[in-house]
Amino acid sequence: LMKEQGIDISGLESAGNELSDQGKTPLYFAVDKKLYGIIAVADIIKEDSIEAIAGLNAMGVKTIMLTGDNKRTADAIGSQLGITEIVSDVLPDGKESIIASYQEKGTIIMVGDGINDAPALTRADVGIAIGAGTDVAIEAADVVLMKSSVMDVAHAIKLSRQVIKNIKENLFWAFFYNVICIPIAAGALIPQFGIRINPMFGAAAMSLSSLFVVSNALRLNFFRMKKGESVSEKDNNKNFTAGPADNIDLTAKKETNKMQKTINVNGMMCPNCVKHVKSALEALDGVSSADVSLENKNAVVTLSEDVADEVLKKAIVDAGYEVV
Repeated sequence: LMKEQGIDISGLESAGNELSDQGKTPLYFAVDKKLYGIIAVADIIKEDSIEAIAGLNAMGVKTIMLTGDNKRTADAIGSQLGITEIVSDVLPDGKESIIASYQEKGTIIMVGDGINDAPALTRADVGIAIGAGTDVAIEAADVVLMKSSVMDVAHAIKLSRQVIKNIKENLFWAFFYNVICIPIAAGALIPQFGIRINPMFGAAAMSLSSLFVVSNALRLNFFRMKKGESVSEKDNNKNFTAGPADNIDLTAKKETNKMQKTINVNGMMCPNCVKHVKSALEALDGVSSADVSLENKNAVVTLSEDVADEVLKKAIVDAGYEVV
C-alpha cells in the first residue's frame, strides 16, 4: 500500500522484516506522504500450544499451519511451535480449497475459531472449533473444545482412538463368547457328552455377556490425559515505534508490557456464557483481551492500562454473572 501511494519505506523496511521474523506483523504509518513509523502487533501463542503440537507429532499426527498472515510472520510462528509445513498468505475463501486438496492425501482435521474458518471446518473430515470462537465456526464444526485449549485437540484424538479400541475389544469378546456359548445352548454337546444347559443358566450367561461388554466400555471413565509442564511464550505484546520520517531513529523502540488480572466468575454454564462474559469485559476501555475459561470458572483479563477492579466486576455482574 505504501509503495502504491509512492511512499518510501526503505528507512524502516529492514526493521519491518526483522519484526516479521519475530512473528509480529509490522504496520507502516505515514502522514502527508511521509513515512512516520512502525507499530508491530502479534497474537499471543497460548502457553499449551507448543506442548500440543509436540504431542500431536508424537502421536503420528502431522500438523500444518494454514494462515492469512504473510510468509515471514507465519514462518516465525511456525518455527516457535515446531510446525514444518506452513501455508501462508491464504485469502478467506482459499482455506476450503486447500483443505480439499489435502484430503486427497489422507484424513484431515481442521481446527479453527473464526468466520473465515467455517467453510474449511465443514469441508474437513473432522472440524474442531475453539469454544470461545464465533458462533458460525461452532455451528460448522463436528467437535467443540469447551476449554478453548489447543491441548484438547490431542486429548480428543487420543480419546477417540481409545473409544475405537474399546469397541473392537467388545466386538471381539462378544463374538468369542457367542461362538462358544450359542452352540452349547443349541445342544451341540448333547450327542457326544449328554450335556445340556438349563434355560436359566443360558439367560444368566447372556446377562453376564452384556455386563462384561458394558463394564469394559465403562473403563473409558478412567481415561485421563497427563498434562505436562506448560511452555510460556515470552516477548509478546510489544510495540516497535519510530519517529517522524524526517528524523527516523531505528534505535528508538518503545515496548508495551500489558497487565493481567484474574477474576473468578460463577454462573457460566456453556460456551455462550463464556462469550457473553468475554464480550462484556472486552467492551471496557483499557481491556485488550479477556481469556474466559468455563472449566476454571475465571477470566484472565489483559489490560493496556489500569482498570479498577470495581469496573471489571460491574461489567460481569451487569452481564448476569457473579464475581467471587
